[in-house]
Amino acid sequence: MLNQDQALDLFRKSGALLEGHFVLTSGRHSDRYIQCAQVLRYPEYTAALCEEIAARFKKDEIDVVVGPAMGGILVAYEVARHLGVENLFAERENGKMTLRRGFRVQPGQKVLVVEDVVTTGGSVQEVMEVVTGQGAQVVGVGLLVDRSGGKVDFGVKMEAVLTMEVPSWDPAVCPLCQEGSPAVKPGSRVRA
Repeated sequence: MLNQDQALDLFRKSGALLEGHFVLTSGRHSDRYIQCAQVLRYPEYTAALCEEIAARFKKDEIDVVVGPAMGGILVAYEVARHLGVENLFAERENGKMTLRRGFRVQPGQKVLVVEDVVTTGGSVQEVMEVVTGQGAQVVGVGLLVDRSGGKVDFGVKMEAVLTMEVPSWDPAVCPLCQEGSPAVKPGSRVRA
């Protein structure tokens, strides 16, 4: 089993945990940023983190693992590999999350939805709706990082390898802005 400190060490060693002044996808500012793509560059770190997620859902009789593109693709693959089940990914088409490329879940299948990092959980919720819309059952959500500090609730079993409460501020009241520190946007998405 990988504990919180060991997981945090992997994020630090890989350069995935950044400290400074950042603009989040939401537009809010924060003094910490987690770029999971950095930890996922290392197969041994990815395997250890995803094996931990898989272990926490081993008894839930998962049939398929689904993750949202982009962040959830590698996580879904590796968690599914550890569970010995199929993996799929959902992606946006015309702004709406969907299963494409001939991917489908079957009615009654038990699905584990996984993601790299969650703050509000919007993408995970969208994937859950796609899965349940095809008649499958979401039995859990597995995360590398829960940035909400445990506040996000999907209504199913949720397990995060690393749980952090990362403060964020409206730019108008950001203490880092008030100190004159320039903010950078390191993320992979731009909010439309």
